[in-house]
Amino acid sequence: MASSVLPARLLGNWRVALGGGLLLLLLLAAVFAPAVAPYDPLDQDLAAQLAPPDWRFGADAHALGTDSLGRDVLSRLIWGSRVALTVAVVAGVLTALLGTALGLAAGFFGGVVDAAISRLVDVWSSFPPVLLSIILVALLGTGLWSVVIAIVVIDWTRFCRVVRAETLKQRRMDYVTAATVAGLTPRAILWREVLPNLLPLTLVLLTLEMGIAVVVEAILSFVGLSISSDAPSWGGMIAEGRSIVHEAPWVLAGAMLVLLATVLGFNLLGDGLKAELDPVLR
Repeated sequence: MASSVLPARLLGNWRVALGGGLLLLLLLAAVFAPAVAPYDPLDQDLAAQLAPPDWRFGADAHALGTDSLGRDVLSRLIWGSRVALTVAVVAGVLTALLGTALGLAAGFFGGVVDAAISRLVDVWSSFPPVLLSIILVALLGTGLWSVVIAIVVIDWTRFCRVVRAETLKQRRMDYVTAATVAGLTPRAILWREVLPNLLPLTLVLLTLEMGIAVVVEAILSFVGLSISSDAPSWGGMIAEGRSIVHEAPWVLAGAMLVLLATVLGFNLLGDGLKAELDPVLR
């Protein structure tokens, strides 16, 4: 009964519904990009460069205009969603796994383990995140996996801090004491008792981290440290649109709007999940 009530309650929250709807549109655009994109995102047509948005139906129509090389803006936005989603999912999940594992260990075992991990978090958090990400990608070389690695290396501390604090609280609960008296090993208590109670919190953090990952990838693309400059990415389109904003404002506006909508979707989904899954707030 509870398993059927939870999805209905989640969908009844307007933030979950709106945020999930925005992300579903993004997912559909990314998965079906070859079918829904009207043009090849790399095709150049210098005769149609900086063409304004044209909503008329026709073989040469560009709904959101073209850029300085005559490439269709709508097609590049659609294909750019693949880059954004890939980074969001892969980097977000890897960051959650690393940060959660270290946070669980620090909060549950305490002592030397907690001290060592906490000091590492303090040192890591002292570096400016954007500057550190640029340095890491510059050292690793440009590419999507370099961006993912940089995000994981930078953002694991966010999960670690929150999970550690929550684990410390859970460790003092009666159910942990009962499990210890029953003879369960620390590993069994962590996996079977503590971790399930942290999953709602981790899920909320994951959605927020995905939004942050999209922004970081856009920043690195903006400075030319993500994927190839020819490949469609929202950060690269923003960089190009800034230089031609007076001649073709639609290039900058389109990339900014989809980036804003994506981050808003992740944030709304995270806020909605927190409101519905957190027993205190509910």
